[in-house]
Amino acid sequence: MKYFVTVNGRTHEVQVRERLGELTVEVNGKPLDIAYEEVDNLGQVAVRCEGKSFGLSIEGDDHRLGAVIAGHLYAVEIEDERERAAHAAERTASKGGGMIKSIMPGVVVKLLAQVGQAVEKGQPLLILEAMKMQNEIVAPSDGTVQAIHVKERDAVGSGAKLLTLKGN
Repeated sequence: MKYFVTVNGRTHEVQVRERLGELTVEVNGKPLDIAYEEVDNLGQVAVRCEGKSFGLSIEGDDHRLGAVIAGHLYAVEIEDERERAAHAAERTASKGGGMIKSIMPGVVVKLLAQVGQAVEKGQPLLILEAMKMQNEIVAPSDGTVQAIHVKERDAVGSGAKLLTLKGN
């Protein structure tokens, strides 16, 4: 699974894979030799990374947390690919119209809108299957469908043009 981890304002792409019972981790495309062990139920963790050991204290939830290492506090935000796609759609909503792009690779399962159709914010425009899940791509704002750049069953990459909306 791919995560986007922001530490003190700097974002890193983290890929976590489990293969044959073994966990592999890559940060910004670089494999890391990393292991961890929970010390208690209070957020204390022992971490070994690239042969060095660290004590780590963690407070927060699955998305926003504070981590303390050797007395230094780090603000951490974590998004998986689906959450990142949803947040990108929210950011696009404030722009009113424009190009709607795929945030992740997938297959267009069903088109739910037509060129010239007026749509409302939150209205489903198409269904994109990604990571074995069907995701509704919704209108980020009120507008009119100006162009559809894909067909049903098209495979699309991350950043592929899906639709163009004209804001009202």
